Amino acid sequence: MTPDYTYSYLTVAVMGLLDVVFVLGLLGISRLIQRRHTYPEKLTPYECGIPPVGDSRTPFAVRYYIFALLFVIFDVEAVFLFPWAMVFRDLGMTGFVEMMIFFAVLLFGLIYAWGKGALEWL
Repeated sequence: MTPDYTYSYLTVAVMGLLDVVFVLGLLGISRLIQRRHTYPEKLTPYECGIPPVGDSRTPFAVRYYIFALLFVIFDVEAVFLFPWAMVFRDLGMTGFVEMMIFFAVLLFGLIYAWGKGALEWL
């Protein structure tokens, strides 16, 4: 190894060490100046502003999870439309046909979910 490579690795090692020292220093300073007043309300679990009452293992309806998953799936797939729209003219007829197939799959999925009742909230 030439000395140039050694200095490059040494620079990275020194920067990494400085990063660790900086983070540990900030954590130490915050630990020294923090307030240590604990009271019962501060120690209770916080769940969206609602006081936790009852058993935490109560079952939720699966339809809420399915509704959320469908939202994420269609939201992520909608993101694919923006890059396609930006290069639409460059892709030509092949890009148009591929995107129509993509739309058909999305439409089929939406119709299937609607038919199964996954889009009904209550």
